[in-house]
Amino acid sequence: MPEADETREPLLHASVYEELRRRLMTGKIIPGVGISTRGLALELGVSQMPVREALGRLSAEGAVLIRSKRKIETPPMTRERFTDLLACRLLLEPEAAVLALPHIDTPAIARLRALDRDLDAAIAAGDVIRYMECNAAFHFDLYHANRRPTLNRLIESLWLQFGPFMRTVYEHFGAANLVDQHRLALDAAEAGDSEALRAAIAADIADGMGLIGQAWLRSQVDA
Repeated sequence: MPEADETREPLLHASVYEELRRRLMTGKIIPGVGISTRGLALELGVSQMPVREALGRLSAEGAVLIRSKRKIETPPMTRERFTDLLACRLLLEPEAAVLALPHIDTPAIARLRALDRDLDAAIAAGDVIRYMECNAAFHFDLYHANRRPTLNRLIESLWLQFGPFMRTVYEHFGAANLVDQHRLALDAAEAGDSEALRAAIAADIADGMGLIGQAWLRSQVDA
């Protein structure tokens, strides 16, 4: 039926776009490696058109660079870009967590603690991709409870831009020596302590993206 075709195509384009967003946020798209529209289309089982459209939208969000039809990649991470992204995360994410606090109930705490355990298991196994998946799931399960979709979408746009970079960073430096700020954040949420929750999320960002990311950038300058 024509109606079915008309509705399926926009849904298809949207699903390709959301899948590529998810891959960027969790580091499944590797920095420095060209992004092939043909390869992605084959992998996703779609034509190249929805892939090109999705990449065009992601380019407008600063997540990919389209230099030509054959040269598409994630933007290089400079010190200036890194500093800007880090500052924006520190501005938005602690506030997003605090706004979620009134809506975090006992089942939500249990789900978040389970995600944190999965994250710890990924660190122990040296599974960087699983670590990044669990880390993203933890943060956005927490933030989405705030019922502020515009704020959360802004935060997602930041994750699109630093996800591939952090995949490289964690592969080189790991995350095993970081303080478990997620646990501290959950303890604060369970106690209803908004300031402790704000501090834990800020420290999580500053420790992970901040300290480790800066160490990676310094290593590249010194190399």
